[in-house]
Amino acid sequence: MTLLDSRLPLVAAPMAGGPSTLALARAVSSAGAFPFLAGGNQSPEALAADIGEARGLGTAFGVNLFVLPPWEIDEDAFAAYVEELAADAAGLGVTLDPAPRGDDDHFSAKLALLREAPVPVVSFTFGLPPATAVTALQAVGTTVLVSVTDPEEARAAAERGVDALVVQGPSAGGHSATHHPSRTPDPIRTEELVRQVRAAVDLPLLGAGGVDGPVAVRRILTAGAEGAVSGTMLLRTDEAGTSPAHRAALADPTFRETVLTRAFTGRPARSLRNAFVERHHDTAPTGYPQIHHLTRELRRRAAAGGDPQHLHLWAGTGWRSAPEGPAGEVIMRLAEGV
Repeated sequence: MTLLDSRLPLVAAPMAGGPSTLALARAVSSAGAFPFLAGGNQSPEALAADIGEARGLGTAFGVNLFVLPPWEIDEDAFAAYVEELAADAAGLGVTLDPAPRGDDDHFSAKLALLREAPVPVVSFTFGLPPATAVTALQAVGTTVLVSVTDPEEARAAAERGVDALVVQGPSAGGHSATHHPSRTPDPIRTEELVRQVRAAVDLPLLGAGGVDGPVAVRRILTAGAEGAVSGTMLLRTDEAGTSPAHRAALADPTFRETVLTRAFTGRPARSLRNAFVERHHDTAPTGYPQIHHLTRELRRRAAAGGDPQHLHLWAGTGWRSAPEGPAGEVIMRLAEGV
């Protein structure tokens, strides 16, 4: 792949919260694909330690960061949601914090780390990084990517001077990269979205979302992307840090569909539809990271107790194709015919 230093036009998506591990990065890299570390929801110290170990891979890798512009949550809506979640919290022995809490995910400290100890690639999601951050990273030799979900976001990112874009379709698992958390992306196939963005900007593109097999990879490449990004297909692999409850749910036939929901974190994210989604999908307010912090301990307790009905079961639309086994075998399957 020309854009990223990898033998295959495949990228392992950064999956914050546990699934992305150094073992997964090593396996993906060994198979010829490009690995990412998930810097979101990590302390700068933990990220620095992961980067230090990743340098031992002997290959290029990327780091993904969250961009969290200030979001003023509706305090009345937040209070109503706290009250609505009371029964769920009580059932798990969790006390909810009634005060909304925001932060910027240590953006400045993480940026300083990546300037002082450069990595080959840095990608940003959830919004546009400041132009000064883009130029600062480029000045130390880092390739800068931004995730976008429509042509308008793509044009705005191009104006910031980024090197390339990750075009994320709405079929992707986990959080939507939309720059506006109040917006739920319209249904569109990733390859069609790649074509729309290709017509809007003259930048190298990666396509993400719905990459559930080699046919999907070929469609995205044919549409004009230099590579395809896959996350859900790696969730059940031996090297992923996916929780046991999440792994089991991905293989459980009683889960029948995925949905883009704000119920867990206050911004659209694709999850298996479970009891928590059923109860709270229609009433969850927009507000990241406030809702993320509100439900975080509840979700941790559910994961620890093996309770999939209160857990964020991130999954793309092709989750039924996600296999168990070595990550390298998944990469080789995705690469068939490319």
